[in-house]
Amino acid sequence: MRIETHNVNGKKVAEIITDEIILRTTEDGLDLLGNLYYQEFDKIIIHEKNITPDFFNLKTKIAGDILQKFTQYKMPLVIVGDFSKFKSKSLDDFIFESNKGTQVNFINSQSEAIKA
Repeated sequence: MRIETHNVNGKKVAEIITDEIILRTTEDGLDLLGNLYYQEFDKIIIHEKNITPDFFNLKTKIAGDILQKFTQYKMPLVIVGDFSKFKSKSLDDFIFESNKGTQVNFINSQSEAIKA
């Protein structure tokens, strides 16, 4: 895993670069959050391919548990990917509502994610 640093409007943004799934559990989310928080990052970008597919099945509650930690610790998270492959109205609604705020955003492209 590599962390690419972007500086955007005075904020230090960490983009996670890897080919592996690194978010499977709430503990994985906390480890990532803590690691980057102590490196003084202000925002995290992670790609959908690096998150377990179970995250996108809201019935598993993995998404809620992980995202609650990011919200609780006030660490903005941007997830980049093509979410249309997940055929779920509840997920579509969840993404729509999340994107109204600034804490957790689901974005289609890396360039948009850096600006978000």
